[in-house]
Amino acid sequence: MPAKGLLRYPYEAITQNTDYLQIRIFKYERKGGVTDGPKPSEGQAFDVSNYVSNKAKVLGPDGVIILPMPSNIQDSNVVSYDNDSMNTFAAQGVAAVQGLMGGGGKAFSEFVGRGKAAVGADEITLGEATPGNTNAEKVKAAFQTAVSNDAGRAISANLAVSAVNLFGANVSFNSLLARTDSKILNPNMELLFNNVTLRTFRFSFKFAPRDPNEATAVKSIIRTFKKNMAAQKEGEIFLKTPNIFKLTYRKGNQNHPFLHRFKDCALSDMSVQYTGDNVYATYSDGTPISMIMNLTFKEMMPIYSDDYDKDDSGTAMPNQSYTSSTDEYVEGPQGNLIYGAGQNSSTDVEGVGF
Repeated sequence: MPAKGLLRYPYEAITQNTDYLQIRIFKYERKGGVTDGPKPSEGQAFDVSNYVSNKAKVLGPDGVIILPMPSNIQDSNVVSYDNDSMNTFAAQGVAAVQGLMGGGGKAFSEFVGRGKAAVGADEITLGEATPGNTNAEKVKAAFQTAVSNDAGRAISANLAVSAVNLFGANVSFNSLLARTDSKILNPNMELLFNNVTLRTFRFSFKFAPRDPNEATAVKSIIRTFKKNMAAQKEGEIFLKTPNIFKLTYRKGNQNHPFLHRFKDCALSDMSVQYTGDNVYATYSDGTPISMIMNLTFKEMMPIYSDDYDKDDSGTAMPNQSYTSSTDEYVEGPQGNLIYGAGQNSSTDVEGVGF
């Protein structure tokens, strides 16, 4: 039966003054479309120098695994942008359609149906559009744009391209314009925000148990990760989401004052090499003398700008900022992050953020 508790490796090397990676296990729950599990601030401060964990066990939700700092500590924030283009004719068409839909839709439909545009109680023909008759003006502007010289030639060229390509030709609209008028449509290319991304973190840990206690801890750590990343059966029809993990860089009993933070993560990939030195060798009880465990975590939520205005508890930081000229905290609208160490480093120091 999965239990709460703590597993640690190495058994003796992690103390109150040691930097380490803490991994907490949570049950995945959703409420209102977001995860509703324990918050990062609910991670208690374990006395890592005295906590005993020599009993073989498999941890479940609220269990904690403590591992040494990995050698490949890094973060990479990516925002997706993509090229986008819209030529002048397309832009004019969009503007005309939006204008008609915004106020002249009725006028346009009546104009098409009866040849006249009704504006209020008056019927106004397209040629009788006046500055006060905005609906008729929009209709007239749309038709004038469509039949302008440049637009007319472009429409003719496009129809010609479509007709020729029916016979297997490979003629593009711009190539035809370049051949006929020595010009192409200005694509008005622009780099536009496209999407947010989710971060992936990969860690590699080498285990070399030195005594039975560490051998038991390593076995339990590997089994705990395997069990909690596996899908859970709910009857014979449904599968429940595996448990999720909260990763935190720690310095003793406090969060690390500099290194980046994590959002809730799923363990998507795990591999264990039981011949860490490329040679099969075990102790008398069968425990391999060297193992390498590789973990791949993926964050379940993207990073947003307002995440940097919150501390590790998920609450808004006080409206203070640090000014290098006076080396003091000052009140003001400059920002919510506090830089520099105060009396209580667990709450006064905000690291690099996510």
